[in-house]
Amino acid sequence: MNIPEPLPRVAAFEKMGFGIFVHWGLYAQGGRGEWAQHVYNVPSDEYAKWMDTFTAEDFDARELAAMAKKAGAKYITLTTRHHEGFSLYDTCGLNDFDAPHSPAKRDLVREFVDACREFDIVPFFYHTTLDWRWHNKKTQDLDLDEFNEYLDYLYKSVEILCTNYGKIGGLWFDGNWSRPKDDWQEERLYKMIHRLQPDAMVINNTGLGALGAFGKSEEIDSVTFENNTAKPVNREGMKKYIAGEVCKTMNSHWGRSNRDFNMLSPARVIERLCQSRGSGANFLMNIGPEAQGKIPNYEKALFELVGQWMDIFGEAIYNGKPVYNIKCQGNDFMLQNGNTYYYVAMNLSMGGDANVVANVVRGPRSVDGFDKKIVSAKWMDDGEEGEFIQDADKKLLTIKCDPFPYGTDLVVNILKIETL
Repeated sequence: MNIPEPLPRVAAFEKMGFGIFVHWGLYAQGGRGEWAQHVYNVPSDEYAKWMDTFTAEDFDARELAAMAKKAGAKYITLTTRHHEGFSLYDTCGLNDFDAPHSPAKRDLVREFVDACREFDIVPFFYHTTLDWRWHNKKTQDLDLDEFNEYLDYLYKSVEILCTNYGKIGGLWFDGNWSRPKDDWQEERLYKMIHRLQPDAMVINNTGLGALGAFGKSEEIDSVTFENNTAKPVNREGMKKYIAGEVCKTMNSHWGRSNRDFNMLSPARVIERLCQSRGSGANFLMNIGPEAQGKIPNYEKALFELVGQWMDIFGEAIYNGKPVYNIKCQGNDFMLQNGNTYYYVAMNLSMGGDANVVANVVRGPRSVDGFDKKIVSAKWMDDGEEGEFIQDADKKLLTIKCDPFPYGTDLVVNILKIETL
């Protein structure tokens, strides 16, 4: 197949596999999600007063980076500015609607990047492209001349992020979908980023209405699947290898919500992570810190459990790439790293006495298209030899998938297969 080789920055991004998204801004004080200003029609001047109580006293960038490290995440994407227009970084005179001019009196992005580097986490910057308060207007309502003036402001804002914080992993943009017929001057913006940060990924979120869309610029390095399931990116005949990334909310909001109890479980996060990697995409799991920056207890506990799972299976998640010509039974799939294959067994269950455990899932599972001679196969959770029957000439493989022993449920198990 005619598939281009990924650029080094794209290859490095794909190998990270797992990141944490952080949505935090003035909206956290309202506790009704990041779109509260827009949804509840809060006037711009009234909303600006929320800045007067923004102390960030509970924001601990080192705690955030340490949590990501323990969870097995390789990068964090922080909302440096969301649609409300408030910046967590020093805008260097572009405006005074930023963290250093708030009661916090701190450049929170500086603290973030310093903590990330201390814990060997790659910092990424989310930055809105739309704005609900630029010159007291929403960018959707600007005339063309005003819009072009705004784009200069956006350009200068991003330039600050690319020059004042050292090497970063990438820029994650969100908002072009708000004016779909207008020229956002993407090429100008993205080329500036790659000039100042040659190793930085450029990711433009195409929104819920255009999952996996490529966008309008060849400078874009990854497509997005917002709050959805990734599909394999078709790179056949493309000029450039494009990565993929799934971003997922913990509940029904990206920003803090005080009355949203519809939370994902650790099991569902593990499944979503695996499903994303099975389609060749990174998985970016979101949290919404509390009003002054505290990481909620539930999210901390969840990521700790996910980290325990990653301690066992991280090798496959980071290094394995999907093999689309190998078809597995059900939701199972195969990843590959050279002569090493990882059979990812989904929808498993715990075993045990019938009086205690119901609906135990057990039995052989078929794999079609696997023609490599297996020399060893071991389950990554306990190192036990995997039981299988293979006919390499006919490209057939059957793997026995036992339930987890009673008292253990890892949600997903992975069989590490070495081949000739």
